[in-house]
Amino acid sequence: RRRILFSSQQVEVLQNRFQINIYLSPIEREQLARKLHLSPKQVKVWFQNQRYKKRKK
Repeated sequence: RRRILFSSQQVEVLQNRFQINIYLSPIEREQLARKLHLSPKQVKVWFQNQRYKKRKK
């Protein structure tokens, strides 16, 4: 499986969204993925990883 690198714009949008709510509904995930030209799974995993990092602190 290949690791994908998010662009700085994608990360900025994802982080802003994460600050508003650390959980996304499936519909929100789909919309965000479309907006950022990513797959819903990539968005889902990014959010999961951010929640893990936040918990770890």
